[in-house]
Amino acid sequence: MNNMIWLLRMARWVRNPPPAGRVWLVAIVVALVVVLGTIEWMGLVPDWATQDRPPRLPRVQMP
Repeated sequence: MNNMIWLLRMARWVRNPPPAGRVWLVAIVVALVVVLGTIEWMGLVPDWATQDRPPRLPRVQMP
């Protein structure tokens, strides 16, 4: 069911493509996310920009 919705949306975009400005905006946002993800994956993020993970609480067994 969900696949049909996406197919209909793609067909609508083919008939009425978005403006060039919106395409550029989406492309820039995707590129920024990829760059930030790569920087984090390489470990180049400074310590002040990282979040300490809180300790996980032990699971409580229900009787």
